[in-house]
Amino acid sequence: MKYLISLILFFSCYSFLTAKTLMLIEVSGGIEGTIEIELMENISPNHVKQIIHLVNNKKYDGVVFHRVIEGFMAQTGDVKFGNIFLGVSPEMVGRGGSDLDDLKSEFSDIPFDRGIVGMARAQNPNSANSQFFIMLADGHFLNGNYTVFGKVISGMDVVDKIKKGDPDKNGMIEKNPDYMREVLIKNK
Repeated sequence: MKYLISLILFFSCYSFLTAKTLMLIEVSGGIEGTIEIELMENISPNHVKQIIHLVNNKKYDGVVFHRVIEGFMAQTGDVKFGNIFLGVSPEMVGRGGSDLDDLKSEFSDIPFDRGIVGMARAQNPNSANSQFFIMLADGHFLNGNYTVFGKVISGMDVVDKIKKGDPDKNGMIEKNPDYMREVLIKNK
């Protein structure tokens, strides 16, 4: 009987320790599809907490991918100036955040490989707020300088198809951007 109870406790603890929090992004616009991101709560707990708060409060629904650079990354998350349902401000998108406080950096040793999701920020390392980017290719020059908070576990084919921006304008997309139609948090 002790053996059976020990096994039950072991497996219940194991499933707790291996539980994953996922962010699901339904992409719309010129493409349709789902991106599934595993959040790294153990690596950047404060950033993940803020992302989950923004998702649960529907702040990311309708937010455009405003800056997409071929062979580098796709950036989104400007909830202030980049919501397609509320009106995108082309001259301001990419400069906004949310009503929440900026975050102190949580840099790690995780390399910026293809599929890694990091927080965008201004020059100040402690200025990340709501914007984030998904790596289209390895970008190790970012290592140790930006906070990693997740990785794509399915849907990189969707990420690869997100509309690319003008290379002469640092990847900015001026017309008909793809956007996050709906973003959800799921525990697995």
